[in-house]
Amino acid sequence: MGKQKSERALKDNEAKAVLRMVRSSPQKLNLVAALIRGKKVEKALAELQFSRKRIAGPVRKTLESAIANAENNHGLDTDALVVAEAYVGNALVMKRFHARARGRGARIQKPFSHLTIVVREVEEAV
Repeated sequence: MGKQKSERALKDNEAKAVLRMVRSSPQKLNLVAALIRGKKVEKALAELQFSRKRIAGPVRKTLESAIANAENNHGLDTDALVVAEAYVGNALVMKRFHARARGRGARIQKPFSHLTIVVREVEEAV
């Protein structure tokens, strides 16, 4: 006896990829996620390739993973994919102290984030 198989959380024409524990603040990561939200996959990959943000590389890798999941796991057409959702969540925050003058300490926060990208297959209007 095993655990019952749960229903699929996404629709049949969707696939997703999750990037966990990214060493970037959610605010900075959300700026890059907003660049690709709602765009066709080819256009989103081009935007990320030429973005000057440091975090654009891992975001691009996650988008490529979502595309591969759609193609290999769900049999979707990669030419008809659109970035349906790209959202960012908070992860842990490492807290460090930096020595300051007169025996004081300043708190430094090193935040982590989670990124989820959902791609959806849409029918082309001819």
